[in-house]
Amino acid sequence: MASALAAELKSGAVLALHGELGSGKTCFVQGLARALGVRQPVTSPTFTIVNEYCGQCPLVHMDFYRIQDPQELLSIDFESYLDTEGITVIEWAERSGNWLPGNTMHIYFETGTDLNKRTITMAARMPV
Repeated sequence: MASALAAELKSGAVLALHGELGSGKTCFVQGLARALGVRQPVTSPTFTIVNEYCGQCPLVHMDFYRIQDPQELLSIDFESYLDTEGITVIEWAERSGNWLPGNTMHIYFETGTDLNKRTITMAARMPV
């Protein structure tokens, strides 16, 4: 799924990933990165908040798991990452408050009773 989506994304795209721990968010980013030609290992930026990768286009991978207040995003210059010429992917995006642009694609990950399967749903906007 990530590779098919990568082929459709345009420069400046923002993807907001939602789901519990272990639901597949980082794995999805790894697949997206491979499809974008990133050759280095892609890991979760839980402690660094932001990882940047070079492929066919820049890929910015953010993880807001440790963000307690959306105002903390000012300390990482969050808005400048949204102006990148590449693609920005944010895990735990719900912790960003109202900072996401209106054209953000929201992707929801759910686990079921079979731990090897996930349900992934995409939406143009976050439901109210």
